[in-house]
Amino acid sequence: MTSAKSARRPHHWRRDLIELAALFTAVAVADAIANLIGHQPDGPYLLIASAVALTATAAFHTWWARRHSHAPPPDTEGLGVAHDPAIQPVAASDAPSPDAAAETVLWRMRTTVRDAPGSLAALCIVLASHRIDILTLQTHPLAEGTVDEFLLRAPAALPAAQLTRAISEAGGSSTWIERADAHDLVDTPTRVLSLATRTALDAAELPLALRQLLGRCTIHSLPAVSITGRATGETAPVEGVLEETVMRLRDPSGGVITVERPYLPFTPTEFARARALVELDARLGPRVPRSEHVLTLPEGNAITVRRADRSDLEAARAMHDRCSEQTLRLRYHGPVRDADRYLDHLLSPRFGRTLAVQTASGRTVALGHLLWDGDETEVALLVEDDWQRRGIGSELLGRLVALAVEAGCESVYAVTQASNTGMVAAMRALSLPLDYQIEEGTLVITARLGATPVRPLPPYEQAER
Repeated sequence: MTSAKSARRPHHWRRDLIELAALFTAVAVADAIANLIGHQPDGPYLLIASAVALTATAAFHTWWARRHSHAPPPDTEGLGVAHDPAIQPVAASDAPSPDAAAETVLWRMRTTVRDAPGSLAALCIVLASHRIDILTLQTHPLAEGTVDEFLLRAPAALPAAQLTRAISEAGGSSTWIERADAHDLVDTPTRVLSLATRTALDAAELPLALRQLLGRCTIHSLPAVSITGRATGETAPVEGVLEETVMRLRDPSGGVITVERPYLPFTPTEFARARALVELDARLGPRVPRSEHVLTLPEGNAITVRRADRSDLEAARAMHDRCSEQTLRLRYHGPVRDADRYLDHLLSPRFGRTLAVQTASGRTVALGHLLWDGDETEVALLVEDDWQRRGIGSELLGRLVALAVEAGCESVYAVTQASNTGMVAAMRALSLPLDYQIEEGTLVITARLGATPVRPLPPYEQAER
């Protein structure tokens, strides 16, 4: 921009003299050259040829300067925006309406591109042409190529198939896309630190942390020793094993943690992150939050609900001894003599979470289990005979479902028998959508969590300590 002060710059007479002197000098030189050449036999032709050559040179220089100039072109309509011929104006009929432009969805997309300059730029140009905003980007280098993972905000009217096809035409391969939500807006370092914190506070969080870190996958904890006491032979090297869509990590408590994700191979970066979480769990050792909730039952007895682990094994076995065979049979669906063998597995935080109910004297009278079963979640209850029909089972079940909701589970299921009216009534009291399935006398009740609020806890007097 030219200021008014510079526009009215003072006029100096010395500048006019210098320009006139230069002009007279140029005329004198030109006249001398013309007289020298014009008196030659071919002089006029040489002068004409020189004039044509000078004119052609000046025209070529002007054309070349305009075509390859690095200066920005003139502003468009005085708005200070350079015009790019590659960007075509949007016709009025093609422009989205204000309502359509406001409707957007979040997508998580992953694609593999060649490790070459311009590969990522080609993808970005395609996304921009579809009016897609890139919110986050992660790169996972491979031996050949690079995996780019995007979090995108796209128009709601844009089909996923059309986006995948456009990415493929831009050089992307093995493209995978799924809907995302607001929780994915957290950047990767923050999410990893949050998962590490949860794992550090509670050993039962490791499978959940791995699932949230790696996306939609199935996690199995395979013990080194079976329930019957036999060695299973499940093991893995300390550094773990990565086999495309399967990870095998050594469980710090013994056995192997297997992570599977169909159709989408794990990258070395994801494998390193998962292994770091497992190593953190191994260094911290066994740990369970020790918060307790003291409740007062309707008849006036005080009970305490708290988290339990393998340190409660002896108390749980003593409760088994006080339970009737019918109660144990309804709980374990098998021979009563094998009931004690399940306890070490059930109380391990690697396989889920356990809540224990204690009396004022410290005796354990009930256990509730929330068990990670691959990508599903099971709930199970055991209440000592003398403490049944007092609302303890419903209280435990409500708290277990609340833990499942907190862990991001979509549903929970209970395996029981149709004759176990107490368990059936407790599941119905959740006020959640239930699915029933009967196979060979076994009843499987599945509660779909979704966005439905969990049944509020009974109006017992309670305190936390």
